[in-house]
Amino acid sequence: MQGTQGNTGARGTITVTLNARLQPVHRTELEDAFNDACQLHGIRAEVIGGGTLLASSGEVANCDLRIRVDDLGGDSVLLIRRLFEAMLAPVGSSISLPGGGPRIPFGVHQGLGLYLNGTDLPAEVYQTCDINHVHEECMRRLEGVGMLNSHWQGPTETALYMYGDSFDRMHAAITPLLDSYPLCQRCRVERIA
Repeated sequence: MQGTQGNTGARGTITVTLNARLQPVHRTELEDAFNDACQLHGIRAEVIGGGTLLASSGEVANCDLRIRVDDLGGDSVLLIRRLFEAMLAPVGSSISLPGGGPRIPFGVHQGLGLYLNGTDLPAEVYQTCDINHVHEECMRRLEGVGMLNSHWQGPTETALYMYGDSFDRMHAAITPLLDSYPLCQRCRVERIA
């Protein structure tokens, strides 16, 4: 892979920046899954740290994972990239190698943010509807199309973050829910990756 020649046998730390809006707890779940996959596939790498970047609104913007790699030569970085692409690697993600070289762009998943209006609906809607129902229905409707990976509670809206192969297919899968469930009135859908 570009940028790894001459590093055969060298140990180092790479930074994987995922264009994913993951709460720290959900980022940690991904870190654990990555470490397990590395052990399973004999890749000598492990997450040694991570962070979550917040936008000025307090909403998650993206997250970083610091990964110690025992051998930066050969195919190690390529294998790490492929593992993330098999798990969660939204378009707009990147890998930074030691030494400050250029970032390596990658990512295959598209993202959908569903923002539920938390202030402007009639009071009876908030009293009789349940955000957990929306969450569960989105997960059910996304089966085979995508996954609901995280969420965010803001001062005026709640966001559910979904990632999959196609924004349009995910949007089509949840549209019947958005059209029928009162809590989804006045929601907005945004492409986030």
